[in-house]
Amino acid sequence: MADPSNRPWPGAICLKVRKLEELPEILRGKTVVLANGCFDILHVGHVRYLEGARKLGDTLVVAINSDRSVRALKGPNRPILNENERSTLVSALRCVDHVVVFDEPDVRHVLDLLRPEIHAKGTDYTEDTVPEREYVRSYGGQVRITGDAKDHSTRDVIRKIADTREKKKAR
Repeated sequence: MADPSNRPWPGAICLKVRKLEELPEILRGKTVVLANGCFDILHVGHVRYLEGARKLGDTLVVAINSDRSVRALKGPNRPILNENERSTLVSALRCVDHVVVFDEPDVRHVLDLLRPEIHAKGTDYTEDTVPEREYVRSYGGQVRITGDAKDHSTRDVIRKIADTREKKKAR
C-alpha cells in the first residue's frame, strides 16, 4: 500500500504509487520491467506501450517524470497535468503494478536502484537509440521496444484541442 501522503485525494485506497526506495524489497525475486515517461496527457499510445511492457516480465514499474523534470524536457507550459494527476491515471491502468515519480533529468537513478531485467521504451525509439541502453546492458539488463507505431503523441493531442478551440472561436 502506498504511503497515505502520496494519495491525491482523501480515501484513495488503491494507488500504486510507491517511494523508489521501498521497491527493491517488494520486487525481489520477480522479473522486473521498467517503463518511463512524462505521460502528460494519457492517450492510447501510452496504454499500448505499457500493456506491451507488462507482457515482458512479472511486474511493471512505471517511472514518471516529476513536474520539474517535464518542464526541463518539454518547456515552461508543460506539464498539462501535475505529477499527482499523472501518477493516478497511470496507476489506474490494470497492466501497471507500481508507479514512482523521479525528479532527475533522466531515469538512470531509477535504473541504478531497481536494476530491472528489462527497460522498455516506446516505438519512438529503437533498441540502439534508447539513451540508457549502455547502462542497462552494463548490469546485464535488456532494452526492449514495445507498443504500436508512433502515431500518437501528447503534442498532437494538445494541437488538436487548440485547433478545435480556434475553430469554435471563428464561428
